[in-house]
Parts: sequence; C-alpha cells; structure tokens
Amino acid sequence: MAYQLLKGKRGIISGALNEDSIAWKIAERAHEEGATFTLTNAPLAMRMGEINHLAEKCGAKVIGADATSIEDLEKLYDESMEYLGGPIDFVLHSIGMSTNIRKGREYGDLNYEWFLKSLDVSALSFHKMLQVAQKKDAIAQGGSVVALSYIAAQRSFPDYTDMAQAKAMLESIARSYGYHYGKAKGVRVNTVSQSPTKTTAGTGISGFNAFYEYANQMSPLGNATADECADYVITLFSDLTRKVTMQNLFHDGGFSCVGISEEIVEKMEKQ
Repeated sequence: MAYQLLKGKRGIISGALNEDSIAWKIAERAHEEGATFTLTNAPLAMRMGEINHLAEKCGAKVIGADATSIEDLEKLYDESMEYLGGPIDFVLHSIGMSTNIRKGREYGDLNYEWFLKSLDVSALSFHKMLQVAQKKDAIAQGGSVVALSYIAAQRSFPDYTDMAQAKAMLESIARSYGYHYGKAKGVRVNTVSQSPTKTTAGTGISGFNAFYEYANQMSPLGNATADECADYVITLFSDLTRKVTMQNLFHDGGFSCVGISEEIVEKMEKQ
C-alpha cells in the first residue's frame, strides 16, 4: 500500500544491482511513494547488473559514478539536480565491497591494499558523498541521507573480516556528519543496520546460510526482508522522521537485543 510519503521529493539512490538488492527494493518503494530520483552505481556494477530495467520501471535516469571519485560525485549531483529540477531531498548510500572476502582471505592474513580499498569504497565514499553534497549545497533543507550498515560494526563475526571495520567507520561518519550537516542545513544522516539478507553481496560471505538461519531463530520477529527494509528506509526519507539523526537504527527483528532465544536453547539441550 502506498501513502504518498515522498510525493514531490527528489532523490539519489545508489547500489541497485538486481532485484535481490535492498537498494532496488528501496527504489521501487520510493517510486510508489511519489518520489522522483536518479540511480547510480559504479560502471562495473552497472555492466554486471540490471539497473536499466529498474530505471525504466521507475522513470529514473541512470548516472554512472565511482563513489570514491570526487569528480564523479560532483557530476552525479550536478546531473541529478539538472534532471530532477532542483536540490535533492534524500540520498541512499548502499555501497560496499571487500576483495579480501571475495578472495577468501582470513582475518589474520588480510591484504592491506585490499583492506584500504574496502574502507574507501564501503565507508569513506559516504563521507565523500556528504562532503561533495554540502559544498555544492545539493541537499535541500531538512533532507535525509541513509546508509546501510550491519551489526558486525559492534560485534565480532568471524567471516565478515575487514567489512566489520568498514561498517564501524560508516556509522561513525554518520554521527559526525549528522552533527555538522544538521547544524548547517537541518539534514538528517542515519545508518540502518539490517538483518542478514539474501542479496548478491550477503550470500557471498562464507557461512551466510547458517548465520541467516541462526539470526532468524534468535530474532523474536524473524529476519527483516529486503522489502521490509525498504519500507523502513522510506520512513526515514519522509517528513515523519524530521528529528531522527546521527543514529544507527537496528532493523533486525530484535536480534540486536536478544541474548539467547528459546529455539537456540532447545537446540543446545538436544546435543
């Protein structure tokens, strides 16, 4: 059901690779709620994905941009404002990459050049996205910026390796920039820490299926789906959350607050 929560709002949505992507679901929901927006991703990801299909469905323009490049981000904001006819009301940062995870490197044997690349792509790009926007005055008064995170920023998960540090940095940037952008322009900056979700990126992590089931049994409401995450993010883009900023918001069915569940206790007692 649509409520027209974003009617008249303009946005930029990054990271939509295919129909399994959380960013893809957010774009669909934003369109349903009356928003107009541009879609962006790195050129390689655009070639691998199906973003043009999403753009056609939502009436959006696709603008390729490497989020680690200041020049590309400047072009992204300029072209978005020109296409949309004014400043941006909401921005989604759904960008993450770890070559160490892709290549199966253990945490005690990381390639540090790849590690730095993980930090640049997955976290520092968020700061760059915000800094370029502020310098260009590209985000409207009271706008909203959301980045997608994960609980590994606070807790240790063996196979998440250097992405845990990237997510911790991402959340720190949201707090710091949330203060500065809030004082300057009333812009809200938050991160959403989502349940393990069966996306292309998520399922690429070793042991994902086992942890997905574990989290599902630990969470009193079960794992949050990509569609449910989209619903939540839409509320953060809307005017209903005008005073929510600098927060890391857990959207995980309660997983982050549970010590142990009855289901897990029963499994342990049967051993």
